[in-house]
Amino acid sequence: MERLIIAVDLGHFKAYKVSTDSPGSPKIHLIESYDSIEGHGKLSEKVSDGAGRFGVSGGKNGAAKGYGEPHNIELEAEKKAAKLIAKDIAAIIGREGIKKWWFAAANKLSSLILENLEPDLKAKMDKNINSNLTKTNKSEILKHVQ
Repeated sequence: MERLIIAVDLGHFKAYKVSTDSPGSPKIHLIESYDSIEGHGKLSEKVSDGAGRFGVSGGKNGAAKGYGEPHNIELEAEKKAAKLIAKDIAAIIGREGIKKWWFAAANKLSSLILENLEPDLKAKMDKNINSNLTKTNKSEILKHVQ
């Protein structure tokens, strides 16, 4: 039976196919991998405050003005990335015709992604590993899921 292992973080996406048809140990093959530019870099490199570094002048008793403050911008970026990752997971599982899959992501990101998956895809998920395995060597990944 073939399974998928999908390992993600905000900057990396890796999908492996695990084949156990032949006798002996399972074979693992990387079938899709990409890096997201949204997951790399600092937030300050992606956005700027148009008003100029939140000057302290003005306001009552010299208090900083609140216009332009990026409220929850990091959380919104994570939610947007999680939604895109969920779409990619659905596409790969559909394309490969997989019945069971394993998922690996850090706990917070895992929750955000799972919220965006359809119930039928969640039902096919055999194991949820709360660990970032995107930088783990291919030969080591099976040790984490078995």
